[in-house]
Amino acid sequence: MERGKMAELESLETAAEHERILREIESTDTACIGPTLRSVYDGEEHGRFMEKLEARIRNHDREIEKMCNFHYQGFVDSITELLKVRGEAQKLKNQVTDTNRKLQNEGKELIIAMEELKQCRLQQRNISATVDKLTLCLPVLEMYSKLREQMKSKRHYPALKTLEHLEHTYLPQVSHYRFCKIMVDNIPKLREEIKEVSMSDLKDFLESIRKHSDKIGETAMKQDCRYNQWKIIAKIFFSLLLSPNMKAQQQRNLDNIVSQHPRISGGKKSKKEACASSELEVKNTSPMSEQDSGILDVEDEDEDEEVPGAQDLVDFSPVYRCLHIYSVLGARETFENYYRKQRRKQARLVLQPPSNMHETLDGYRKYFNQIVGFFVVEDHILHTTQGLVNRAYIDELWEMALSKTIAALRTHSSYCSDPSLVLDLKNLIVLFADTLQGYGFPVNQLFDMLLEIQDQYSETLLKKWAGVFRNILDSDNYSPIPVTNEDVYKKIVGQFPFQDAELEKQPFPKKFPFSEFVPKVYNQIKEFIYACLKFSEDLHLSSTEVDDMIRKSTNLLLTRTLSNCLQNVIKRKNVGLTELVQIIINTTHLEKSCKFLEEFITNITNVLPETVHTTKLYGTTTFKDARHAAEEEIYTNLNQKIDQFLQLADYDWMAMEPGSKASEYLVDLIGFLRSTFAVFTHLPGDVDVHSTMSGKVAQTACMSACKHLSTSLMQLLLEAEVRQLTLGALQQFNLDVEECEQFARSGPVPGFQGDTLQLAFIDLRQLLDLFIQWDWSTYLADYGQPTCKYLRVNPTTALVLLEKMKDTSRKNNVFAQFRKNERDKQKLIDTVAKQLRSLINSHHS
Repeated sequence: MERGKMAELESLETAAEHERILREIESTDTACIGPTLRSVYDGEEHGRFMEKLEARIRNHDREIEKMCNFHYQGFVDSITELLKVRGEAQKLKNQVTDTNRKLQNEGKELIIAMEELKQCRLQQRNISATVDKLTLCLPVLEMYSKLREQMKSKRHYPALKTLEHLEHTYLPQVSHYRFCKIMVDNIPKLREEIKEVSMSDLKDFLESIRKHSDKIGETAMKQDCRYNQWKIIAKIFFSLLLSPNMKAQQQRNLDNIVSQHPRISGGKKSKKEACASSELEVKNTSPMSEQDSGILDVEDEDEDEEVPGAQDLVDFSPVYRCLHIYSVLGARETFENYYRKQRRKQARLVLQPPSNMHETLDGYRKYFNQIVGFFVVEDHILHTTQGLVNRAYIDELWEMALSKTIAALRTHSSYCSDPSLVLDLKNLIVLFADTLQGYGFPVNQLFDMLLEIQDQYSETLLKKWAGVFRNILDSDNYSPIPVTNEDVYKKIVGQFPFQDAELEKQPFPKKFPFSEFVPKVYNQIKEFIYACLKFSEDLHLSSTEVDDMIRKSTNLLLTRTLSNCLQNVIKRKNVGLTELVQIIINTTHLEKSCKFLEEFITNITNVLPETVHTTKLYGTTTFKDARHAAEEEIYTNLNQKIDQFLQLADYDWMAMEPGSKASEYLVDLIGFLRSTFAVFTHLPGDVDVHSTMSGKVAQTACMSACKHLSTSLMQLLLEAEVRQLTLGALQQFNLDVEECEQFARSGPVPGFQGDTLQLAFIDLRQLLDLFIQWDWSTYLADYGQPTCKYLRVNPTTALVLLEKMKDTSRKNNVFAQFRKNERDKQKLIDTVAKQLRSLINSHHS
């Protein structure tokens, strides 16, 4: 029962499910029916569902059939009416066809007329359109023709402007035409052609100014030279108007006034004038200028004619044109880089000096002209263009130029040995520096380098004056200058500051005390000072600096050059005592003239000697040293002459009896000394204010000769080769010493007090007296006391001489030992020798 209910329930559920599926199939699109059918096939009631589905289909078929049966009669009526309309329509069609045929026949002429009218209207429209298009195209063609004409006549900047108008104004209006497309395609080529041609003009310009930069620089430096000449003329003119007491001060004020004065006509333009003229030049020459690039021909001007400005020699229009063209084409930076690169290369070429530049001044001048020309052009470009070159670029080039120029000048100027060439080079460097300073370039390093060249200039001057002094000293006769009349006397006094009241009172003919080399050397020293002063001009140095430079150079001339020349003359082998005496006289007068040299320097530099840090002249020291060297040479020569006479000495040391007079060689020696010292009476007294004794040099020479003679005689007596001597030989030697003492007593040179000169022979005198008088008891008793009679006798000297006499006594007589007197004398000698040795030993201990 329950199973039956369950089966019934399941049957009901299945039926409900099938009904749901059928409704879903009826209401769902056939594209989405797949899941529904799948649920049917997945179930187990497939057959029952098919039955259900067929029953539903049959039901719908019956409903369709009912609906068709209900509307069938209306359909039949409609078909009947439609058949009737078809007949009427056929009739209407026939009528329309007839009407159309009649209309066509009637309208053929009208159609032909209308076709003709249509063609006329079409032609009229085409003509009007053609006229309009040609009106648009003709300006384009005219502009293009104008462009070609400008290109042909090398008016590139106007051509570029025409090209710009053509591209941006005219071609866009007719851009759809084929010839316009050809023009558009050709525009870049035209621009490149303009760029290339303008660049070619620029290259020609650069090459031209490279070749003619020396001409440009020469003109610029000539302008500056003209200005400097005007400045000097102004100084001279104003100096003539100044009172003597205010002249120095007013002169310094004048320097300031003149330095502030603008450049004279024909000189460099001021910066404002340059800028103003450049703007006008850019407008006028710019792109429309037809002139070729390069340097305008300018003949050499006469001195009276105005010198044209350096910028007037150059046609800068190629630069301006090219700059404008590249600016319009948007390639200004490319043009600037190219221009600067090329000018840097040219700068390096300009700054490379020729290898033989140092040989002539023209080599330096051409080198400087090229540098000045280069920077004059760059300065003009800086002030006439906006940004083509800037101050940093100019400063960089100038720093490079300055370093290379200074290095080149240092190298090449070192080869110059001619002071005139060095001075001309200095003037050229000053003009070079002043010219560039006028254009705003810093030139302090050039003036610093000139101070280095000044040292070299001084060295070349010293070498030149060394030759001058040598010639003067070699050609001098070392004799006092004779004067026969007043004119000659005044001429010499005018050349050398000499005043002597006694000499002026003497009648003609008379003699100056010095020889010719004194005024000549004095004048050459002044010439040297003038030469040093020439170099200091235009170096912008203060008077103190100029004074210091001149004094230092003059000190070198005196202490090194002149001193060496004097020393060489003094040390010459063939120089005689007379020449040495004259040299002493000459140097004495030159020493006195040093104060006049000080005054001379003071007058030309306007720096008082009392000024702080003023360098003093060392001339006094130089001439003193030369005089002392001459004195020493006199002493040395005298001693050498004495030695030569002593070499003639021929003593018989074994003589038993002395001669009746002094040796001949010594008599000749004394005669030589007397004649020599007679010459010394002409020597002046010492100029030292602390010593007014006249003839000090003669006194010193005489004392030196006597001392040397005494020492030499002592050495002759004690020399090792003299192993034995007799009392007779000693007495002969004593005669010679007495002759020397007689010479000393005779006063060969005035000025000695008492027996001062005899003291030179005191050692010999006491030694000979001791042996000749055989006064050993007194010597041994008083030895070491200040009042000793034989105070100057050294025990060692006495012992050496005693040993020689003892050996002689032993060898002279073999039988002397058998005589009582001889034995006693021998014992005395031995005793004295023993006591002398004791004295010597006690002295050493």
